[in-house]
Amino acid sequence: MLWIPINRALDIPLNKQVYQQIREKILNGTLQGGERLASTRKLCSELNVSRNVILEAYEQLVAEGFLVSYKGSGTFVVDGALLTQSSKVPSKKRTEEKIEEPKKIDFRSGIPALDLFPRKTWAKLSHHIWHDTNSTHFGYDLPEGRYELREVLANYLLRTRGVDCHPNQIVITSGATQALTIVARLLLSANDTAIMEDPITNDIQTIFKSSGATIHSIPVDQSGMQTSLLPQDQQPKFVFITPSHQFPLGGTLPIQRRIHLINYARYKECYLVEDDYDSEFRYEGPPVSSLQGLDPHRVLYVGSFSKILSPALRIGYLVLPIELVDKCRQLKWFSDLHTPSIDQLILARFIKEGYLERHIAKMKKYYRNHRDFLIDCLQTTFSNKIKILGYSTGLHLIVELQNIDFSNAMLEQIEQFGVKVYPVEEHAIMKGNHNNRIILGFGHLKKEDIQEGVSRLFRAIFNK
Repeated sequence: MLWIPINRALDIPLNKQVYQQIREKILNGTLQGGERLASTRKLCSELNVSRNVILEAYEQLVAEGFLVSYKGSGTFVVDGALLTQSSKVPSKKRTEEKIEEPKKIDFRSGIPALDLFPRKTWAKLSHHIWHDTNSTHFGYDLPEGRYELREVLANYLLRTRGVDCHPNQIVITSGATQALTIVARLLLSANDTAIMEDPITNDIQTIFKSSGATIHSIPVDQSGMQTSLLPQDQQPKFVFITPSHQFPLGGTLPIQRRIHLINYARYKECYLVEDDYDSEFRYEGPPVSSLQGLDPHRVLYVGSFSKILSPALRIGYLVLPIELVDKCRQLKWFSDLHTPSIDQLILARFIKEGYLERHIAKMKKYYRNHRDFLIDCLQTTFSNKIKILGYSTGLHLIVELQNIDFSNAMLEQIEQFGVKVYPVEEHAIMKGNHNNRIILGFGHLKKEDIQEGVSRLFRAIFNK
């Protein structure tokens, strides 16, 4: 297929856009001498333009010697029209008339619908806080965070996630990444062992490996970590899991495996680190309680507001067993003294006055609708060529294609069609088991972008 992006928002006529892009492809060698172009009927159908647009572009290229047309045989690129890079000097006029590339549709996961952030409510609460707050709040603060936030957060987590803790067991962090970095410094030293799900986000692997620890991976299936494979001959410092919504494959850990994990941690006298990833946005079945609620003495619970509200907020938290609190506070102080106090006070009011739960309920409906739309687009476009996984919770799903290898070459080919997807294999510890799977995030995309992105993805993979 001859990929020619058409931009109807430009003042340049459509036939001129087609002409310029074919001419450019011939000059830079993308279209080579002797190569046959698509018929005018086929190309006008693919580009959704009138046939006259393509005829006029082809006729101009023939007149200038770039193409030659043979009746009954088709239209071909002439030999000798390749312009070497060193001799190619673009003119000012050509620079001004450069055709814009098609809008890139990025299926990155973990990005919320930023345009639906509750700005008015946040601004109102912010105004009240800035106007009414005591001047002492503008100074240095406690490393563990404002008590106002930790108190409402403890109540909120107990009510919505079954997390059992006192406000003094919570340390407020600058996002989940800082929380996990502190966990690594808190529990790991060189030559220690940590157990992790496989696959799991590459960033978390990097954080834990940076301590010099050895990572022992446990493969996941549709129900999360396969706890029956936990090693009996090792003494890990902790087991890292995402039980409510495994990233990236999307499974939810059943109670039998949760009990197995708790018993394993007790037997090994190690901790469990629970990343409660995307748990708020569950679309299938009842809400799932936290692992922490089963054994608060063994579980470190990590959460953030990046996906519920906005990554720009940079507020996360750690819920710790009591014996780890003092050392964690010290590490937090060494890290950045404290998380911005005013933002904490605004968030505390936002939660206390019920705005957070109302926002989550609203966004859950919104994301479910977009998830269903993405699934419908995938099934309509790809038919029986795909399998869709991990769609019950969160802001992404997994697409599995038979006999397709999402190699670097394939991903580059997809990007040439103006769409970006993310391979599951990128997050695998043991490589080679997920080459035919990609992650499609949908939370931040408009429906028209989802539909166009799926269409481009199909054309890129199958050369349609």
